[in-house]
Amino acid sequence: MPTEAADAHSPDHAGAPIDAVQAAQALRNGPVGAFVVASIAVGLLLIGWLAFYFLLFMPRGPSG
Repeated sequence: MPTEAADAHSPDHAGAPIDAVQAAQALRNGPVGAFVVASIAVGLLLIGWLAFYFLLFMPRGPSG
């Protein structure tokens, strides 16, 4: 009885081969979605940092 890990390596689970033109087109577009998600995450992180800075640390005044 085959295991699920062995099934993952069977040829039935492999994608269809593509030619060089299709591969070049896929690589030309790049990972645009990943850049969008990363930009949103960095933007939210920056907004959170600025909120902490101006709403929590600045009202307390200088240390020392």
